[in-house]
Amino acid sequence: MKKSIACGLFCASLLLPLTGSANEYSGAITKLADTDIKSWISSPEIINAVKAQNQKNSGLTAADINKMDKEWTSEVTQKEKPLIDKVLNNPLSAFLRKKLDDSNGVYTEIFVMDDKGLNVGQSNITSDYWQGDEAKWQQTYAKGPGSINISEVDEDESTQTYQSQLSLPIVDPDTGKAIGAITIGINVNAL
Repeated sequence: MKKSIACGLFCASLLLPLTGSANEYSGAITKLADTDIKSWISSPEIINAVKAQNQKNSGLTAADINKMDKEWTSEVTQKEKPLIDKVLNNPLSAFLRKKLDDSNGVYTEIFVMDDKGLNVGQSNITSDYWQGDEAKWQQTYAKGPGSINISEVDEDESTQTYQSQLSLPIVDPDTGKAIGAITIGINVNAL
């Protein structure tokens, strides 16, 4: 009996999508990634910004990253936001906001991370600066080209929508290596 239950569970697990989650929208989200998103995540705006930040931050220590992340999280509720404003007002963030606006409500948020998991650009303020301790970075940048992570569907309080986060590695077209990652909030009701 135990053997047949174990076999049944194993066989059922083979039917789950290989996308990092079993949410019911995984197929539609993967199709969106393949038909739309992958065409613009290798744009010069993204590649050049990630490369520049990787070079600038190459000497950061874990302590430096923690300090910056704490600074970011404290700024989220403050009037003055120098670190957040520096990221939100850069050219990559403007590019990402345009992609968000052009999506007709399909995208709820977009942010790009460097090789340490730090935000490079974003369409909206994120709750923290360092994503390197989260699956969205660990399951994409750390796993390299071809990886994908699709989160479970959650209500996003900041956007007031039900969304799933799609995360993909940012790949340097010259080397074929992952240099960062991107996360795109997908409004599942708009699929």
